[in-house]
Amino acid sequence: MCVYATFLNRAFDQLLMDCAMHRAGVTVVLDRAGITGTDGASHNGMWDMTLTGLMPGVRVCAPRDAAELDRALDEAVAVSDGPTVIRFSKQNPPAPMPAVREVGSVDVLRDPEPGQVVDLLIVGVGEMAATALAVAEKLAGNGLGVQVADPRWCVPVSADLVSLAAGAKAVAVIEDNLVVGGVGSQVTQALREAGLSMPCQLHGIPKRFLGHASRGEVLEEIGLTPEAIADRITATMQA
Repeated sequence: MCVYATFLNRAFDQLLMDCAMHRAGVTVVLDRAGITGTDGASHNGMWDMTLTGLMPGVRVCAPRDAAELDRALDEAVAVSDGPTVIRFSKQNPPAPMPAVREVGSVDVLRDPEPGQVVDLLIVGVGEMAATALAVAEKLAGNGLGVQVADPRWCVPVSADLVSLAAGAKAVAVIEDNLVVGGVGSQVTQALREAGLSMPCQLHGIPKRFLGHASRGEVLEEIGLTPEAIADRITATMQA
């Protein structure tokens, strides 16, 4: 089933009660996920990972590039014991972001320099992986050991991501979704349930309706550019 991400709101009951409760192997493909900008306030697909995070048995994938989208579709349609959701934006796919290695189900996109500890693990959700990599380069220039990971299947939070985070002094999550109840909130909860107490910084869309502007203008206005995120992380880690 295909639907604009923002209109998954209207299908909440069907996905929860007709699909998730019956563990139906339904795949929902969400176009226009994240900030769409010029489509207007009603069309920003900023709610879906918060909504699906409430549903038992629903698995959500946010592919970071075109190759990952192909891979995710193949994986999703093979699932028969519960609903799967794949979200992607209306933008042209970003340049390929190959993994440097895998940790279970998690793709590691960047490791610190040899001999460096992991001062910060940045979790880049979906196409925000490109932003995460740009932030990492800025922070690494200041001497921080930064690792970047793409969880791929980001809802629910995987044990593999928790295991990877256990080796970091701090965690930051960057997502193109409502920050309230989003992937970052769910990662924080998973870390606490695992007994991990490192700081976890959340960078996502604030809980308000966004103005009509280009995607780039909206990202700048809400502080989801690499420069703004790097500045906030630096200020927090130096405090």
